Amino acid sequence: MVGVVLVSHSGPLADELVRLARQIGGADVPLAGAGGTDDGGLGTSPDLVSRAIEEVDRGDGVVLIPDLGSSVLTARLMEGPGVVIADVPFVEGAIAAVVSAGSGASLEDVVAAAEEARTFRKL
Repeated sequence: MVGVVLVSHSGPLADELVRLARQIGGADVPLAGAGGTDDGGLGTSPDLVSRAIEEVDRGDGVVLIPDLGSSVLTARLMEGPGVVIADVPFVEGAIAAVVSAGSGASLEDVVAAAEEARTFRKL
């Protein structure tokens, strides 16, 4: 199953989005938040992101969903074979990715589902 890592400047924000995505997308999806700095401050930590990737990697690939700014730069450091960044809205993209991963979709299809979130209309 494809894993998903939510990369945020805020640990609490990443943790809450993980909880929301698990409730909507299912508890079986390999999903982790990597938010904040190593000491709990605002920012991003390559070490936290790297550990989260290792935690969710089941061999089918990992999608990184960053929130903004330096989280994107940190996520780009982690790109490589089987680890891709989805340039998507943070909340909507995360939910779409987790639901898709939970259905057994491929890495490419999980990214595509997350990218579709950019066009979701609320009204």
